[in-house]
Amino acid sequence: MMDYLDSISSRWSLRLLSVLRIATGFLFMPHGAQKLFGFLAPEHTVLPPLFSLLGLAGVLEFFGGLFILLGPFTRPVAFILSGEMAVAYFMVHAPKGFWPLGNGGDLAAIFCFVFLYLAIAGGGTWSVDRLWRRNYSSNNSNVGL
Repeated sequence: MMDYLDSISSRWSLRLLSVLRIATGFLFMPHGAQKLFGFLAPEHTVLPPLFSLLGLAGVLEFFGGLFILLGPFTRPVAFILSGEMAVAYFMVHAPKGFWPLGNGGDLAAIFCFVFLYLAIAGGGTWSVDRLWRRNYSSNNSNVGL
């Protein structure tokens, strides 16, 4: 029975890693789109200047989320976004109280740890990173023949 479960686990773990990465990117991008373009923002929302801390956060969230969604450069992008979410948590949410549920920082905290996991685990099977790696190894295997 354990061999069967190990087989399922090894077969699906990298696929589910890709699903986690894709879903995270899809859920993260609108936060940047809201800051940059007013996407789903209340009508009278003033957009932050591009060269401000909030503007930088919008750029990181929108374009970083797009990169996470598609999977190129997953590890370095996820590492940067993990740091951004840690900074957001400690600058904006933590001063409002200890508990993430009370200070509104639960989403920033979970994004921080998911991005940290992706920075270590990579993009999974369905990612541009994997496609590039496959093409690179097939092109280099013909060198010297």
